[in-house]
Amino acid sequence: MRIALAQVPCHLGEKERNLKSMERIVGNNEADLFVFAETFLTGYMVRDRFFNLAETSDGESITKVASIAEENNCHILFGAPMWDEHIPGILRNSALSISPNGELQRYDKLFLANFGPFEEKIYFEQGASPSMFEIGKMKFGVCICYDLFFPELAKHYAMSGADALICISAAPNTSRSLFERIIPARAVEDTIFSIYVNQVGSQLNQIFHGGSQAFSPRGTEMTRCDYYNEDLKVIDVDRKELEIARKIRPTLRNTQASNWCSDFWTWLGAE
Repeated sequence: MRIALAQVPCHLGEKERNLKSMERIVGNNEADLFVFAETFLTGYMVRDRFFNLAETSDGESITKVASIAEENNCHILFGAPMWDEHIPGILRNSALSISPNGELQRYDKLFLANFGPFEEKIYFEQGASPSMFEIGKMKFGVCICYDLFFPELAKHYAMSGADALICISAAPNTSRSLFERIIPARAVEDTIFSIYVNQVGSQLNQIFHGGSQAFSPRGTEMTRCDYYNEDLKVIDVDRKELEIARKIRPTLRNTQASNWCSDFWTWLGAE
């Protein structure tokens, strides 16, 4: 599978302009799956405007992304503020995947950042559970930004059969060194592809550094986007690499849901 890491600046609160950027990127490049950053639809630093900009699964912007996917015969994964489908008035920080035939898959961020410059709990409610996306013939465990710092989530996906971990992010430059330690760590400890797409550019008082990147199941860097600039890199993901990595380093075979973490594994839905 060919996966495009689409590191594209956002226009704050301007959904139509961001959709035009998405349409340009998808139309001018070839990939099976295009991955855009956390809250790409609206930008990250819109604060209270999240409530006015959020959509439901049949919203105008979501319908537009579906038409882009259909026209270009590809899958598109991106971040957006979304209303809860069952509880009125509850907002989620979500990742959405839309297929060429309009099938929508959704993950709501589990671990909301609410420290330093981050104010997510003011606007969002945390998600209820992990969500595995099936895209083409592959399975992707999806997480959003701060989620990546909780290895039990990535482990849950790997033990549930994920071929790759995709993290969409809005990490500012102050967090760069931390993310660049844990992105390859998730690949190595779970022998899984680790794919990371970050926001880029300035939004209010925050500078997002980009640096989107991908690592193989053996922890080898596959690609890295430029820092501070729009960029796009395409990788080829082959499931055979999983088999090779897991023969060499059997971390999944040796994983144990021991007593000290059994309660958390139960919460995550692991058997």
